[in-house]
Parts: sequence; C-alpha cells; structure tokens
Amino acid sequence: MSAKYHEYQLAERPVSGKIIPGRTFKLVEKDIPTAADLKDGQVLIEVYYASLDPAMRGWMLDIRSYLPPVGIGERMRGNVLGKVIASKSFKAKEGDIVSAFNGWGEYAIADEKWVTLYDLPKGTKATDTLGAAGLTGTTAYFGLKHIGQPKEGETVVVSGAAGATGLVVGQICKIKGCRVIGIAGTDEKCEMLTRELGFDVALNYKSPTFKEDLVEATPNFIDVYWDNVGGEILEIALEQAALRARFVLCGSISGYNTKGHTSAGVRNLFRVTTHRIRMEGFIVIDYMDEMPEARQTLGQWIAEGKIKRKETIVKGGLKMAEHAINHLFTGKNTGKLMVEVKPLEE
Repeated sequence: MSAKYHEYQLAERPVSGKIIPGRTFKLVEKDIPTAADLKDGQVLIEVYYASLDPAMRGWMLDIRSYLPPVGIGERMRGNVLGKVIASKSFKAKEGDIVSAFNGWGEYAIADEKWVTLYDLPKGTKATDTLGAAGLTGTTAYFGLKHIGQPKEGETVVVSGAAGATGLVVGQICKIKGCRVIGIAGTDEKCEMLTRELGFDVALNYKSPTFKEDLVEATPNFIDVYWDNVGGEILEIALEQAALRARFVLCGSISGYNTKGHTSAGVRNLFRVTTHRIRMEGFIVIDYMDEMPEARQTLGQWIAEGKIKRKETIVKGGLKMAEHAINHLFTGKNTGKLMVEVKPLEE
C-alpha cells in the first residue's frame, strides 16, 4: 500500500468575499510520488513551509488577471520551501533546500523553471527564500528600483508597513538615506517599526487623528508612496503628494476580502495631474530576469543586519493553512506569514 500525503484544493470561490475554513478548500489525500514519477527537468520536494500571501485571495477569483485563476479542484497555488528527495534536474540535487511555486501540499513535483535553490549568503536562513529575500522581499526591491526610485533625503511613506513586503520597503529606503514613515494597524506594530526596524515615524491608521498625524509627519510632503492597501489611505496620501512624487501600487488589501474584491474608490485622482505624479502598478514576475541579482543583494543586506526579517510562522501542519490565511486580512500577522508543514533543521 502506497504512503499518503495531503494537499489543499480549491473547493469553491469565496462566498461573500470570505474565506471559510472547511468550505473554501478541501483537504485531499493522495499517494506520495516517487522518483519513478519524475520526468526530465523535474524534482520531488518534501515541503517544510508553505507561504501565505495576499495575492492568493485574488487567485481564487474567476476574473482576468496576470495569472489564470486557480481552478475548482486544483491544488491551491503558492510558494513552498522544502528539501529535494529525488531529482531528474541539473538545477537541484537530492538533499538541496529549495523554494518552488507548487502550492499547498506536503509533497510536490516541481518543474525546474519554478525551482529556486537556497544559495543566499551566510547569515541568512532558509525561510528568507520565502520572505525577506523571496517573492515578498524582491517585490519591494523591484518596485523601488524601477518605480519608486528613492533618493537620499526624500520622504517615503509605506502603507501596510508591518507586512512582509512593507517592512522590507521601509528598510531599503533607510539604506538609501530616506526619511521613512510607516503605516500599520496597531500601536504594537508601530512601535516595532520604529524601535526595531529603524523607521523614523510609524502611524496607526485606526487612530481618530490619523489624517492629521500623517500631515504633521510629512511637512515636506510625500516623495515616494508605497501602496499596499488602496482605498481611503491612498486617497489621503494623494492629498500629501509632493510635486513629481512616485506612487508604487503594489496591492489593495483593504478590498481583497470584500464582496467583489473591491475597495473604496479614490476621489482625488486629479492630484496625479496637478502634481505630475507617477502612479504605476507592477507584479514581481515582470522582473524575473533580474531575480538572481535581487535575491543576492537582499541576502547580503540581511546577512549584514541592514534588513531585519520578521516572520509569523503558524505551526500545526498543513491543515492550519486554511485558517491562517485569514490572518492576512485581520492584521494578525507581522512580517512574512507561513505555515510550518514540517520543522526544518538547518
């Protein structure tokens, strides 16, 4: 009798905008693949950590986007970290630690084009390939390099600053010599941003004086605004934009878990014209050819202590994924959110 493993499949599109454990996903038992199941250019991975990201919420919707939606009955898409236990690829050998875009399962057969070897500098750790030097960290790197282009002395404001991407954005901008204001949803997260990560100011958007606080914190206005949330906060930031400011549109999490996947409309887009603002969206996969450079640069900054990682690791195995994903939309996580499928001893 074959040994078994589990994977999560999408069972239905989220109802009324909500991800409902036991309903949105289905836990399915399958036979564990073997080396005999591999084709040339593939590896078999035993998964240790599964990444949870806001983008997953969009992948569940049957709408036109940068990737096709996850099909009903398909394994839930996502990045994972694990160990190669069999290989027919020159890219990775048995025993290597790799990340791969293979979704929520305890085992995965991955095509080598989706496999990234853990080859970061000494002083990093394997989970950095999912977080600070993974897709969330490289999102920060590319958005700033190609759109935000922060310069020494400029004022940068980061929404969703305590999330996996936002906290890397802020730390890169400090490396560049900027004044950085972070926006988060609790006083504890704001304190972490300033005390531990070096942000100059951190503001709680739930404060009744948030708008006034942001104006006070940006007397020279906003040169670079990193948008992770959309909605009202984006509207407030536009009011404070400097001439020729750059607005990097990375996400709109304020609307991800609402019916129709929408957030409140922005009513002051005329500011883009009057202040000659560059406002541009992007996806990390736009820059895949630059990924090795970005990963090594981020890895070096982590090793040197210039970027400090923050992780929220939910233990209890793969079964926790359908519960933990909702942390992204309730503010329960700080930094990179992932599920520990199985402990990895480094």
